Amino acid sequence: MPQKPAKCYTKRRAKAFSGPPYTRRDYIPGIPPPKIQKFTMGNPHGTYNYVLEIYVEEKGQIRHNALEAARVMVHKYLSSTIGDTNYLFRVRVYPHHVLRENKMMAFAGADRLQEGMRQAFGKPVGTAARVFPGQAVLEVRVRKEHLDYAKEALRIGASKLPLPTRLRITEINK
Repeated sequence: MPQKPAKCYTKRRAKAFSGPPYTRRDYIPGIPPPKIQKFTMGNPHGTYNYVLEIYVEEKGQIRHNALEAARVMVHKYLSSTIGDTNYLFRVRVYPHHVLRENKMMAFAGADRLQEGMRQAFGKPVGTAARVFPGQAVLEVRVRKEHLDYAKEALRIGASKLPLPTRLRITEINK
């Protein structure tokens, strides 16, 4: 079965429906592991002049497969243009929140077999990171000569995220 579109999971509903993040994995059997593989790439021991961050402008949820898609695109662009030793790239959020879906049967006679919304806890279908306005999602550290490449890489990576984002550039004074 294909995944539902991101709009089904992006916005957090009213307080009565969303509540606190549901991360208690003790009671949920069979949670799929997050697709995101690595959270730090590049050279963590280098000296850098600039920190570029992609931050979100609205609160919402970012699914683990969207984080992995953004990570792959940014890492691929940076490693092919400026090399693996000239940047430090971090994914700053972790998908803790368990996404559940109440799967309904869709065939003839299904109305006699299913219960509808009665006790609809749902089956786990993935995980998501809950983010708030101003929170950094992706971060790249580079030297001055690679600043334009890092901007382009983060622009490509931000297009994979379901929320409106902005780029924040900070100069490191050393």
